[in-house]
Amino acid sequence: MRGKRVAWPEGLLAPCEYAKGPDGAWYAMTPTGHLANLARHEITEHEDGTLTVSPSILVTPGDGSEPWHGYLTRGVWNGV
Repeated sequence: MRGKRVAWPEGLLAPCEYAKGPDGAWYAMTPTGHLANLARHEITEHEDGTLTVSPSILVTPGDGSEPWHGYLTRGVWNGV
């Protein structure tokens, strides 16, 4: 699933979007709508504006819903 780099929104990011926050950290909304703080990840910005995030992204929501685990590679989301 192709992601989309956006400017920091006034509201929430939409699923599959990613942006640099006002604090300088990168954030991403997983395809399932879970917000991921990428501050502890290595971020590679590619010439076309896409990102690669390493290591994999794991979001465990506090609301009891299913966690999301996967990758963002050159702007493409892949769940495990």
